[in-house]
Amino acid sequence: MPNAAGDLDVEALNDRLAREHPIDDYYDRAPLPIRLIERRRLAIIREMLGDCAGLDLAEIGSGGGHVLRMFPRAHITAIDVSDVFLATARKNLAGYDARFLKGEVDKLDLPAASFDRIICTEVLEHTVDPEAVLAALARLLRPAGVAAITVPNDPLINRLKGLVRRTPVGHLLRDRIQWGGDVYHLHQWTPEQFGRLLSCHFRVTERRAAPHDALPIRACFRCVPL
Repeated sequence: MPNAAGDLDVEALNDRLAREHPIDDYYDRAPLPIRLIERRRLAIIREMLGDCAGLDLAEIGSGGGHVLRMFPRAHITAIDVSDVFLATARKNLAGYDARFLKGEVDKLDLPAASFDRIICTEVLEHTVDPEAVLAALARLLRPAGVAAITVPNDPLINRLKGLVRRTPVGHLLRDRIQWGGDVYHLHQWTPEQFGRLLSCHFRVTERRAAPHDALPIRACFRCVPL
């Protein structure tokens, strides 16, 4: 898959991802192990950010709004490049104090220090320029703010999928062994590699894993401004 900005229609790619892997189905009807991993990821994000009552909270790559639903008392900004994802987010966040912005965050004309809390979860692997996105997040976060940023541990996930494929069940499933559209990932990092990338833009105050440190499928970082 091309990874140069001139070769990639980011909006079309994410619309296709949203149609092929409906986000409501992913959270509600994915195989039980995946649902348990994702519930743990969401719990970690909630613990890292706190209640957020009365705070300005943005999610970069908001998807269907499932993460933002955990913060009913925040002033929410949902940002995504996909009309399909944003339509789902509007449905799932009905009744919330929420606004919805379409576009790539590093290209939106948002004022610096706009948010007390920022979430960017399972998104950066889909972006053309993760460094530019992280720089934008650092610019948008207020001096006393906190960001929760997570990425999949794709090197580990790919090894696990390889093991499954060598079992009788894997032989039957064949190409259906996909975890939420990870074939759309443009980048892959180990938690250590991603931590080094983050350190260029934030101070990491906490690092955790979902479902557990012994099986770090999702790497989760609590970040504050440098």
